[in-house]
Amino acid sequence: MSAPVRPQPRVYNTSVPDADTLVRLHLSESPYGASPAAVAAATTALERVNRYPAPERESLVAALARHWDVAPDQIAVANGSDELVLATALSLGDLTRPGLVTAGTFPGYRAVLERIDRGAVELPLAGATTDATAFANELPGHGIGYVCNPHNPAGTALTRDGLAALITAAHAGEVPLIVDEAYQEFSDPRLPQTRDFLDRGAPVVALRTFSKAYGLAALRIGYAVGRADLIAEIRRTLSVLPFSVNRVAQAAAVAALADQEFLGTVRAAGAQRRRWFCAELDRRGYRYVPSLTNFVAVEVDDAGGLQDTLAARYGILVRNTAMFGFPGHLRVSLGTEAELLRFLDALDRLTRWSD
Repeated sequence: MSAPVRPQPRVYNTSVPDADTLVRLHLSESPYGASPAAVAAATTALERVNRYPAPERESLVAALARHWDVAPDQIAVANGSDELVLATALSLGDLTRPGLVTAGTFPGYRAVLERIDRGAVELPLAGATTDATAFANELPGHGIGYVCNPHNPAGTALTRDGLAALITAAHAGEVPLIVDEAYQEFSDPRLPQTRDFLDRGAPVVALRTFSKAYGLAALRIGYAVGRADLIAEIRRTLSVLPFSVNRVAQAAAVAALADQEFLGTVRAAGAQRRRWFCAELDRRGYRYVPSLTNFVAVEVDDAGGLQDTLAARYGILVRNTAMFGFPGHLRVSLGTEAELLRFLDALDRLTRWSD
């Protein structure tokens, strides 16, 4: 590790911050906002807040089907991808068998499986990535599988061969495989993804969200794309709450999806910000997991204590990755350059020298 480089001192207010001044680097929110077209569509939709939203979400389903080049019956829209995790666990596969998940990742998969009494089996990661070989070998003995790709909180991704092995195993055992691709839009479009394998007939469903790269986190809207019979079961479960996707969210998502130029600028800006931040981490002598997403897992001692102190003393919110079962890191969202410099300077003060 190179010797740390002490930055020029900056003056910060170290009194207890109020909520409006907090630096939010803990929820992987996009600092680039949403497409102006999406904001305009949401604003227009507010004029009809006295009317219920379309329960079948037809306009958005049709737009997503065109975007993915699939049939509309291969798309299900929900109130965020969290709702889809629940719907898939309730609906798909052999309900008498536990689900298969990886350790050290988004805890929602296991939490849902355990809450509905399916149960979950965890496989260890291979370092900071999903062990595709082990997962493929174990999947046939389970009722359903969940994989986060790109991985949260590490920011890594499966190789094409690794993802293909998982889909082949799902196909061979007819075990539904749910691939959470919440962070895929931040990555290079050439990165292997579920859409590359949809024509194989495997029981696979990809989960996507408008909360991250599209910048619509407050509106809570996500969708699933996959084999039609699986999507039909998911839709049947979602129909229990027919109005869970509100009118404003549907309108904004349709407009956001149409503005792929805006998404391209977000992807490019995010990649540049990631390169800059990792170079700054290198310069200051910090270790981190190389990321393909809009966050970076920074290796630290006492991640829990640092998370709490950064919040209390500096008003900087980051995520202790121990909550994911991936200890020893702080997951830092790629906010603005000023926010990230504020984080880095505070981290230096807390780990390298005293104020």
